[in-house]
Amino acid sequence: MRIGIVTRRVGSNDGQGRVNMEIAREALRQGFAVRLVCESADASLAAAGAEVVAVPPPRALPSRLLRDQLFALRTKPALEGCDAVLANGFCSFARSDVNAVHFVHRAWLSSAHHPWRHHRDARNFYARVYGGVNARLERSAFKRTRQVVAVSQKIRSELVMCGVPSERITTILNGVDSDEFAPGAADRRAFGLPENVTIALFAGDLRTPRKNLDGILRAMAQGPAFLHLAVAGRHEGTRWPDMAAALGIAGRVHFVGFRRDMPALMRAADFFVFPSRYEACSLVLLEALASGLPVITAASAGGAEIVSDESGFVLPDSEDTHALSSALKTLCEDGSRRLAMREAARRIAASHGWPAMARKYLALLQATHA
Repeated sequence: MRIGIVTRRVGSNDGQGRVNMEIAREALRQGFAVRLVCESADASLAAAGAEVVAVPPPRALPSRLLRDQLFALRTKPALEGCDAVLANGFCSFARSDVNAVHFVHRAWLSSAHHPWRHHRDARNFYARVYGGVNARLERSAFKRTRQVVAVSQKIRSELVMCGVPSERITTILNGVDSDEFAPGAADRRAFGLPENVTIALFAGDLRTPRKNLDGILRAMAQGPAFLHLAVAGRHEGTRWPDMAAALGIAGRVHFVGFRRDMPALMRAADFFVFPSRYEACSLVLLEALASGLPVITAASAGGAEIVSDESGFVLPDSEDTHALSSALKTLCEDGSRRLAMREAARRIAASHGWPAMARKYLALLQATHA
């Protein structure tokens, strides 16, 4: 059987790309032929026998919205001859057998936290238009597929809200490499972090307010004065350093930039904080758990269902700064509780390995081809 996988990127630099890379790897291990239709793919996949059909992005087009449409048009003929096709949301005008949904634009567009609802400028107007167009295109893509995969229970409920019949939805949580992300010796000096203090870690796209870094900074200002925060992500040009200074906590907030060495950075932290206002199923939650980090997150973050009371805190409301500050205080001051949570976090992550996740996708693709 020849499996076609269509998505923008296949590789380890983003969550959706990593999921598809692991599915392709497992398919190759099982002897399937694999065709990747994408803008770019990890070189190891071609070396392992995958056929890579590159659809490079047209630089001349002025917006991502138009580039997405052209990509979707160009991928359709490239998928001809595949026995089963795995798509990812709206990424192609071709029919698919399985569509893995990592984000629901209609749900984000209707969220109370969408930036257009709070600041109506040209950039947020474009975000509103982009989300609206993609919501319609996603709806059509879901109709053109046989089975829909939700990457979290949150995504599943949003798909039902969008009209996808529940019997056509399978929930498959993302995976993690528990050997790559694991507890171990840490070198805080390599990241410019202080020794002999408790450090919480946040990682995410700092260009969007939905990650809720502003809520974390306000909670830090209310919390224990000896807690430090490491912030991973591109912070240049953002308002976060100025906000930390205005709150009087600039000396305890360390912007470490965009990192490709996240396993090492996680080993340098004591716990992970990620109360996202909207998230589909962030890999970073599983990576933190695999690293043995207690996690503070919010129910609005897809994937929060895997964080148990024994491994962290799931806040009912991402906007509850007092509850977030209380959780920060608890993990900062109670070292024995952190230690117990580290062990529970590792146990949870051990049941979410990449091969097990990939085999679920392949079983679904085989069932649609039968």
